[in-house]
Order: sequence, then structure tokens, then C-alpha cells
Amino acid sequence: MSYLLSGTLVSAQNARYAGENDGLVPSKEDVEMTWLTFCIVCPLVGLAGFVDAIAGGGGLISLPAYLMTGIPAHMAIGTNKLSSGMGTLVATAEFARSGYIRIKLAVIAVLMAMLGANTGSNLALHLSDHFFRLLLLVILPLTALYLVLRRSALTAPTNTSLSPVRQAVAVALIALLLGAYDGFYGPGAGTFLLLALTGIARLPLNAAAGTTKVINLTTNLTSLVVFLVNGKVYLLLGLTAGCFSILGNHLGTRYFNHFGGRGARPLILVVLTIFFTKTVWDFSH
Repeated sequence: MSYLLSGTLVSAQNARYAGENDGLVPSKEDVEMTWLTFCIVCPLVGLAGFVDAIAGGGGLISLPAYLMTGIPAHMAIGTNKLSSGMGTLVATAEFARSGYIRIKLAVIAVLMAMLGANTGSNLALHLSDHFFRLLLLVILPLTALYLVLRRSALTAPTNTSLSPVRQAVAVALIALLLGAYDGFYGPGAGTFLLLALTGIARLPLNAAAGTTKVINLTTNLTSLVVFLVNGKVYLLLGLTAGCFSILGNHLGTRYFNHFGGRGARPLILVVLTIFFTKTVWDFSH
């Protein structure tokens, strides 16, 4: 819940009462959020939803968007799980309606992703904000470099697929490992999933995209529960941004149905460059 104080939205989720007058004393997780915070976060979360529906990687846009407004890393991750989960739910439903989700593989992926995300989320709660920002400095340029050097990334494999058993094992391991990463931190998880499912599990692009959405939705919801229980979510901001995420994912799935993953690479590279520059600036000042 948020209270409107002197024209400024101040989260009171983690506030503590102290002293004889029961004054409201914000904890270190509380941060003042002006309407500018919403104006920065919401459009970028919508853009993240659009990109995520096409080729994954929406977290590379949405999480830095939260962080660049000064929101503490744990709160940013938890709130991002809420908004992105809302959009991913819509995208998953539309991909299922288009026939891109293989039920047997999806069941395996959900079970393993839940295990991984729960482990990753609980681990994340014990690490400092500084660690996550350092991690961002590593993940952003490496992902950009991979996309530049590997021009065949985000495209369907041309060789034959694996046997059903090997494919199921590959999907299970991918869901477990990347589910843990998504629960632990998250940015780029959708892109990494799509790359792994096409390159390792040898799924066709459409099936890989559908399975990616199933795993993303599972990890988002599992992680969200962990962060909610620990009071690490700004509900008002997350729900508002979630509406933009729904719109972005809806438009992205329509684009994917017509054009596939075309156009996602340059958009992701531009966003990575912008947020890497912002992160470096923050560390140097």
C-alpha cells in the first residue's frame, strides 16, 4: 500500500513504528517515488514486454528501468517480478492459443523451473544491492557481445531435432538452471532460454518461444511469492507497470505471429547500450 504525502508517493510496506508518538519511520527499503518514477518505469516495462514476447530479454530493459529510478535492488527485483509476471501471463495464453506450447515438455519445464526459481529467489534475498549492480555490469556487455558475434542467435536450428527423451532431459536441465538464474536475478533469462532451447534442446523457434513463456511465467510467479512473503514488492508501482507489460506483451505476440523474431536484435542492443552507460555512470559518481 502507498500513501500520498505532500504530493509524493511513499511506499509504506516496510515502514516501522517507533517512539512514543508512533511516528512513521521508513526502513532502508523504503524510497520516495514521484510521478516521474512511474513515467520512467511504466513505458520501459511496456517496451520490455514487447521485446520479451518476440525474443525474450525483456528483463534487460525492465529491471534496469526500476534500478535507474533509485529503487533498492531487492525491491526492484520483486516489483519487476510482479509487473513482468502480469505481462508474461498474457503472452503465455496467446502462445498457447497459437499452438506453440508442447504440453508434455511444458509440464517438465514447469516442475523444474519452480524448483530452480525458489532456490534462486531465496539466495537473492541474502545478497547486497551492490552485488546485483556489479552483476549487471557483467551481464549487459556480455549479452550484447554475444548477440553481435552470433548473428544466428534467436533463429531456429536447421539440423534435425533430438530424440524425445534427450529433448525432455535437455528442457528439464535448462528449466532448472535458468529458472534458478531467473529467480536469483533475471535480466536476459528469456533470451538465454530461447537461445538454449533452440541451440541445445533443438526445438523449433515457435515451440522454443512457447516453452520459454511457460518457464518465464513459472519462475516469475514462484519468485514473486518469495519476494511478497519477505515484503520486497512495491504493489502500486508493480501493478501499474504490469498494465503496461500486458499491453507490450500483447503487441509483441501479435508481432511474433506475423514476423517472428525479426527486429528484436537491434532493439535489444540499443537498450543494452543505454542501460550499460547508465550503470557505469552510477558507479563513477
